[in-house]
Amino acid sequence: MINRVVLVGRLTKDPDLRYTPSGAAVARFTLAVNRTFSNAQGEREADFINCTVWRKQAENTANFLKKGSLAGVEGRIQTGSYEGQDGKRVYTTEVVADSVQFLEPKSATSGDRPSGDRSYGQQQPSYQQNQPSTSPSQQKNTRVDDDPFSSGSGKIEVSDDDLPF
Repeated sequence: MINRVVLVGRLTKDPDLRYTPSGAAVARFTLAVNRTFSNAQGEREADFINCTVWRKQAENTANFLKKGSLAGVEGRIQTGSYEGQDGKRVYTTEVVADSVQFLEPKSATSGDRPSGDRSYGQQQPSYQQNQPSTSPSQQKNTRVDDDPFSSGSGKIEVSDDDLPF
């Protein structure tokens, strides 16, 4: 049986960080995830998915994400129920995250950006700025404007034996 979920969306409010009596950190947040299709009026709708993350990931999530932050969540769906104050059974569904990825630099959603700031696509996340610098010969990155499949000779010959299907 498989129970895996991968989501990308924006937080609807700041994460709520708490600690269990035994000291384990737990953070709860809601992720707004856009649907891939439009409704009858041509508008894109979103699903609002409750997420829970535990321990160090919970503390990191609370420290580095806030309302509007773009995040990727990988985890599993968990359902539960409890008896409400009115005596009726209330059913819950949430994603218990194994991993929360911060998908944009911390400054991208903050209001304190310097006035001479570059566009988002050119910003370097702060966690990369502390890495040791490497010489151009050590870097293996492909430039965005370079076509890694271009050999400069025009057509590429592909036989049926090269195809995986």
